[in-house]
Amino acid sequence: MEEPAFKPYISPEQSTKEFTLRATILGVILGFIFAVGNAYLGLKVGMTISASIPAAVFSMTIMKLFFKDGFILEHNLVQTMASVGEAVAASVIFVFPAFFFLGLTVSSFEIFLLILIGGITGILLMIPMRRYIIIKEHGKLSFPEGTACAQILQAGEEKEHDGALLAGAGIAIGAVFKFFVSGIRLFQENIKFEIFKPNGLLSFEATPSLIGVGYIIGPRIAGFMFAGGLMGWWVLIPLITIFGGNKIIYPADVGINMLSPDGIWSNYIRYVGAGTVAVGGVFSLVKIAPIAVRTLCEGFRDILKGLKHDAAIVRTDRDIPIGFLLLGSIVSMFLIWAIPQFGMNVTATVLTVLLSFFFAGVVSITVGLVGSSTNPTSGMLITSLLISCTLFFLLGWTEKIYLSMSLTIVAFISVAICLASATSQDLKTGFLLGATPAKLQLAEMIALILPALIMGSVLNLLNGVYGLGSSDLPAPQATLLSIIAKGILKGELPYIFVMIGVFLGLILAFLKLPILPFAIGLYLPIDLSTTIMVGGSIRAITEHFKRSSHKGILAASGLVAGDACMGVLIALFTITNLLPENPVAVFSQWTSLAAFGFIAVLLGLMAMQDNKTP
Repeated sequence: MEEPAFKPYISPEQSTKEFTLRATILGVILGFIFAVGNAYLGLKVGMTISASIPAAVFSMTIMKLFFKDGFILEHNLVQTMASVGEAVAASVIFVFPAFFFLGLTVSSFEIFLLILIGGITGILLMIPMRRYIIIKEHGKLSFPEGTACAQILQAGEEKEHDGALLAGAGIAIGAVFKFFVSGIRLFQENIKFEIFKPNGLLSFEATPSLIGVGYIIGPRIAGFMFAGGLMGWWVLIPLITIFGGNKIIYPADVGINMLSPDGIWSNYIRYVGAGTVAVGGVFSLVKIAPIAVRTLCEGFRDILKGLKHDAAIVRTDRDIPIGFLLLGSIVSMFLIWAIPQFGMNVTATVLTVLLSFFFAGVVSITVGLVGSSTNPTSGMLITSLLISCTLFFLLGWTEKIYLSMSLTIVAFISVAICLASATSQDLKTGFLLGATPAKLQLAEMIALILPALIMGSVLNLLNGVYGLGSSDLPAPQATLLSIIAKGILKGELPYIFVMIGVFLGLILAFLKLPILPFAIGLYLPIDLSTTIMVGGSIRAITEHFKRSSHKGILAASGLVAGDACMGVLIALFTITNLLPENPVAVFSQWTSLAAFGFIAVLLGLMAMQDNKTP
């Protein structure tokens, strides 16, 4: 029997405020704040704080305070624009400091151009992907942050609904526990146990957002992620420890027997995960290929029509005309090649565009599976760097200019896929709420301008004050990329580990098992996939007793929201020295684990409040 058509919260026929001046201004301001705050935080600890949910909460609060009202699609537009700032910061911390580390000159103007062109390209590439990952795959790809954001906005709109109470309770619990863990360090955030020797670890990251993400994505995807984590941490790391001995294998500079499990993971297992992610990406894009071909045909027809909308298309299905994707891609390719600051030749330009399209497709599916916070962007960038540097090495291009060229390729790809990731989550939120896709896409392009303008100055300022790569701002991902780039062009790289990952991906494909969730679990630290598995297990248990998981998703969304909002405040307090940066946790691992378990039990109890299918 055919499933009924999806009905968004705001119907296509209903008219309500959406792309307003006040929402646009607030979105630009919040996008700026999240861009600067996340740039500092990311360079310091290697991760950024998701902006969508905190921005949605801030929008509802600010509009209620200053305007006495606010419409749900306005709040959605605000969080969409704010998420651009966080995406820009994430793209910058992954790659751009590597230019400084390798003694390469990169001006603020060049950074502005890379962010602007790469960001617009990433947003445009999501136009055709939306048809597949959000509409066709609705119900299969959960988009945890996008779904959570929609749930939070709906709960705020339905003030009398008991769902709002559950979401509010989740926000409060997530925020308080996050403050205890990451703010005053009452409990330990990383809980580790050695299960067996040598180096067989089981660890948890005691953050409420990961439990919430696990509940939202469900036990099946969480289980494949956990299986990937176990493969890396319970099979590959012990094997490398046993057979590696005192050998020194690049990029490590000490013997394997001197490395901790985390050291083996960061030096070797991430390459295995990157290889598996690449295989998963290829197979995922094969599925998208028919839609991509149809999209190109539609794009050429749009150009002949003068790039106008088809009047028969309903509001909630109205993208920026696809013809702009084709024109934008052509213009982007020309600018990458023609702008002298980039120093790109034809080969590098074509490679940049092809890899951007490939990984935009990969990332749009990946965030649908496991969310933006656990999306292995750095794995995709490592793979891009491996491809570009290896090609240059085989062509005999090993001079310093080609080192700069390879990093420029990866920098462009980084911006494109980070913006594609943010756009996919935002379009999912908009799909659930009944927003107009074209307005969200245009709003993201507007929100891109200010972070692009200031990010080069922010990087140069932080480098002058703290020193990029120092103990104050270690920029871990960019440091790794600089090591890889030098290693390839010098002919040194652990290709064997990449090929192991490729082989694992092919085995999964042969067995017709999901590749990307397994690959993501393999690439990420096991504490992330373990905690996500806890959330997935809670959903499996609660659904065993109740048919519907609606209330559980609301509660889990609240945990994600509370964690994210408090994470932003903690970052602000840390930057202003109102909180110590690295205080020692008060309680032991076992007490911390018990507190973490209590949060998991609370989520289960809140989910069990659902007595009927909505």
